[in-house]
Amino acid sequence: MSRIVKNTNTAPSTGFRLDKDNGKLMGVCAGLANSFGLDPLAWRLIFVIGAIAGVGLVIPIYFAIGLLAD
Repeated sequence: MSRIVKNTNTAPSTGFRLDKDNGKLMGVCAGLANSFGLDPLAWRLIFVIGAIAGVGLVIPIYFAIGLLAD
């Protein structure tokens, strides 16, 4: 007979949330960093490079995330 043991050391995932305390503009990059386990600077660079390379398409996406997320 095998027993299934649950790992009780991990916190349950609560999904994406803005991190307004650690954020610079709206907390989008800091919230993404918390969700995906990356550095907020990496997300900021992704958005800046995307805004330059994508002729500004990333800018409305950023603000949409900031306005729609909790």
